[in-house]
Amino acid sequence: MKMSRILKVMFVALVVTVLGLSASGAFAQGGSHTSSQFQGPKANKGTVTHSIKDGKSVLTLSDDFVVPDTPDPHWQVVDSDGNVYLLDKLKTKAFIGSNYKKEIVLPSYVKNVSKVVIWCAFAEVNLGEAKFTSPVM
Repeated sequence: MKMSRILKVMFVALVVTVLGLSASGAFAQGGSHTSSQFQGPKANKGTVTHSIKDGKSVLTLSDDFVVPDTPDPHWQVVDSDGNVYLLDKLKTKAFIGSNYKKEIVLPSYVKNVSKVVIWCAFAEVNLGEAKFTSPVM
Protein backbone atom coordinates (compact mmCIF):
# COMPACT_ATOMS: atom_id res chain seq x y z
CA MET A 1 0.00 0.00 0.00
CA LYS A 2 2.78 2.40 0.92
CA MET A 3 4.66 1.62 -2.29
CA SER A 4 1.70 2.52 -4.54
CA ARG A 5 1.25 5.82 -2.68
CA ILE A 6 4.94 6.63 -3.16
CA LEU A 7 4.65 5.84 -6.87
CA LYS A 8 1.58 8.10 -7.19
CA VAL A 9 3.41 10.98 -5.48
CA MET A 10 6.45 10.47 -7.72
CA PHE A 11 4.24 10.41 -10.82
CA VAL A 12 2.50 13.65 -9.82
CA ALA A 13 5.87 15.28 -9.10
CA LEU A 14 7.14 14.21 -12.52
CA VAL A 15 4.06 15.62 -14.28
CA VAL A 16 4.36 18.93 -12.41
CA THR A 17 8.06 19.16 -13.29
CA VAL A 18 7.44 18.49 -16.99
CA LEU A 19 4.62 21.04 -17.14
CA GLY A 20 6.75 23.58 -15.30
CA LEU A 21 9.63 23.14 -17.73
CA SER A 22 7.28 23.47 -20.70
CA ALA A 23 5.81 26.69 -19.35
CA SER A 24 9.23 28.17 -18.61
CA GLY A 25 10.39 27.27 -22.13
CA ALA A 26 7.46 29.14 -23.64
CA PHE A 27 8.14 32.10 -21.36
CA ALA A 28 11.83 32.12 -22.32
CA GLN A 29 10.90 32.58 -25.99
CA GLY A 30 9.91 36.12 -25.12
CA GLY A 31 6.30 35.58 -26.05
CA SER A 32 6.87 35.82 -29.80
CA HIS A 33 3.87 35.29 -32.06
CA THR A 34 3.93 34.39 -35.75
CA SER A 35 1.18 35.36 -38.17
CA SER A 36 -0.47 33.39 -40.92
CA GLN A 37 1.22 33.43 -44.32
CA PHE A 38 0.81 36.63 -46.33
CA GLN A 39 -2.13 36.41 -48.73
CA GLY A 40 -2.65 38.86 -51.55
CA PRO A 41 -2.11 39.70 -55.19
CA LYS A 42 1.56 40.71 -54.79
CA ALA A 43 2.67 39.81 -51.25
CA ASN A 44 1.91 36.13 -50.78
CA LYS A 45 5.02 34.55 -49.29
CA GLY A 46 6.34 34.59 -45.76
CA THR A 47 5.00 35.57 -42.38
CA VAL A 48 5.57 38.26 -39.78
CA THR A 49 6.61 37.68 -36.17
CA HIS A 50 5.80 39.93 -33.23
CA SER A 51 8.27 40.03 -30.35
CA ILE A 52 9.49 42.29 -27.56
CA LYS A 53 13.08 43.54 -27.89
CA ASP A 54 14.61 45.90 -25.36
CA GLY A 55 11.11 46.62 -24.05
CA LYS A 56 9.79 47.62 -27.48
CA SER A 57 7.20 45.88 -29.62
CA VAL A 58 8.83 44.70 -32.87
CA LEU A 59 7.50 43.17 -36.10
CA THR A 60 9.91 41.11 -38.22
CA LEU A 61 9.31 39.69 -41.69
CA SER A 62 10.38 36.07 -42.25
CA ASP A 63 13.34 35.18 -44.46
CA ASP A 64 11.05 33.78 -47.16
CA PHE A 65 9.09 37.04 -47.48
CA VAL A 66 9.41 38.58 -50.96
CA VAL A 67 9.05 42.36 -51.30
CA PRO A 68 6.47 43.09 -54.02
CA ASP A 69 7.88 44.65 -57.17
CA THR A 70 5.66 47.71 -56.90
CA PRO A 71 6.32 51.38 -56.26
CA ASP A 72 6.31 52.55 -52.65
CA PRO A 73 5.44 49.42 -50.58
CA HIS A 74 4.85 50.26 -46.91
CA TRP A 75 4.30 48.56 -43.57
CA GLN A 76 0.71 49.00 -42.46
CA VAL A 77 -0.92 47.52 -39.35
CA VAL A 78 -4.54 47.15 -38.32
CA ASP A 79 -5.57 46.92 -34.66
CA SER A 80 -8.42 44.94 -33.14
CA ASP A 81 -10.76 47.96 -33.43
CA GLY A 82 -10.11 48.29 -37.16
CA ASN A 83 -7.87 51.35 -36.87
CA VAL A 84 -5.29 51.44 -39.67
CA TYR A 85 -1.75 52.76 -39.18
CA LEU A 86 0.45 53.48 -42.20
CA LEU A 87 4.04 53.08 -41.03
CA ASP A 88 7.45 53.05 -42.74
CA LYS A 89 8.42 52.23 -46.29
CA LEU A 90 9.76 48.74 -46.94
CA LYS A 91 12.39 50.15 -49.29
CA THR A 92 14.28 53.43 -49.10
CA LYS A 93 17.43 54.79 -50.70
CA ALA A 94 19.36 53.37 -47.74
CA PHE A 95 18.36 49.85 -48.83
CA ILE A 96 20.12 49.15 -52.12
CA GLY A 97 19.19 46.28 -54.42
CA SER A 98 17.04 43.57 -52.88
CA ASN A 99 17.54 44.83 -49.32
CA TYR A 100 14.53 46.12 -47.41
CA LYS A 101 13.34 47.12 -43.95
CA LYS A 102 12.74 43.64 -42.56
CA GLU A 103 12.01 44.80 -39.02
CA ILE A 104 10.01 47.67 -37.58
CA VAL A 105 9.51 48.98 -34.04
CA LEU A 106 5.85 49.71 -33.46
CA PRO A 107 5.07 53.25 -32.29
CA SER A 108 3.63 53.52 -28.77
CA TYR A 109 0.29 54.83 -30.09
CA VAL A 110 -0.39 51.44 -31.75
CA LYS A 111 -2.07 49.56 -28.89
CA ASN A 112 -2.31 46.14 -30.57
CA VAL A 113 -1.95 44.48 -33.98
CA SER A 114 -4.41 42.01 -35.45
CA LYS A 115 -2.97 42.02 -38.96
CA VAL A 116 -0.05 43.36 -40.97
CA VAL A 117 -0.67 44.71 -44.45
CA ILE A 118 1.87 45.40 -47.17
CA TRP A 119 0.42 48.57 -48.65
CA CYS A 120 1.33 50.30 -51.92
CA ALA A 121 1.12 53.99 -51.05
CA PHE A 122 1.49 54.97 -54.72
CA ALA A 123 -1.53 53.00 -55.98
CA GLU A 124 -3.27 52.96 -52.58
CA VAL A 125 -3.85 49.22 -52.73
CA ASN A 126 -3.43 46.25 -50.38
CA LEU A 127 -0.65 44.04 -51.78
CA GLY A 128 -1.09 41.31 -49.17
CA GLU A 129 -1.85 40.78 -45.52
CA ALA A 130 -0.99 38.40 -42.70
CA LYS A 131 -3.21 37.89 -39.65
CA PHE A 132 -2.45 36.95 -36.07
CA THR A 133 -4.75 34.43 -34.38
CA SER A 134 -5.35 37.03 -31.64
CA PRO A 135 -4.18 40.66 -31.36
CA VAL A 136 -0.55 41.01 -30.25
CA MET A 137 1.23 43.66 -28.24
